[in-house]
Amino acid sequence: MSDDADAVGLARRVAAAMWADDAASAALGMRITSVEPGRAVLEMPVRADMVNGHGIAHGGLVFALADSAFAFACNSRNRRTVAQACDIVFVAPARSGDVLVAEAVERTTFGRNGIYDVTVQAVRWDGTEDGGPRLIAEFRGRSRQIEGTIVGPEAEQTAEQAGFEEAGFEEAGFEQADFDEQGTDEQGTEEHGLDESGFERQGFEQQQSEERA
Repeated sequence: MSDDADAVGLARRVAAAMWADDAASAALGMRITSVEPGRAVLEMPVRADMVNGHGIAHGGLVFALADSAFAFACNSRNRRTVAQACDIVFVAPARSGDVLVAEAVERTTFGRNGIYDVTVQAVRWDGTEDGGPRLIAEFRGRSRQIEGTIVGPEAEQTAEQAGFEEAGFEEAGFEQADFDEQGTDEQGTEEHGLDESGFERQGFEQQQSEERA
């Protein structure tokens, strides 16, 4: 297995470990759709209880989604990392019924510091919005590595050694469509209380189409 595949596998195991303790992101209905070294994509539906007095998505919740994507991207190499500064530009409003998609991308690292850009876009649940995704916000995060790692040395093994196929890591709640094959063994999912779709214990529905129905 290549070094790149090992790095992606490690990024997914780190994401799974972080997600297990990320009560805030789960409570807001977020889900991870993709993660790899220096990059993460999360989505969040805008619920009726997420709008402000203007009837649009609360800016703090848009920020929270971008911040979570930033967190998974900057920790993806298994070096414990926190935010030292963040800012956001709100480009357009999102509304109840939208699904927000945040893509975090590493721009550069220097020493223990890093810079990440996160683009937040919106699509409609029912697919009725013309013109495709709408740009909602642009976020920039500045990270700082601290001591420690997220997963221990026993988890820093190749996907093949861990009992996962090269195709991916279903166990962390990543969508099956992101990979060519299913990647979990039955024992791994049973130990974590998950079904084949991913983070069922967090209340996610089995298919994205069901969430948007």
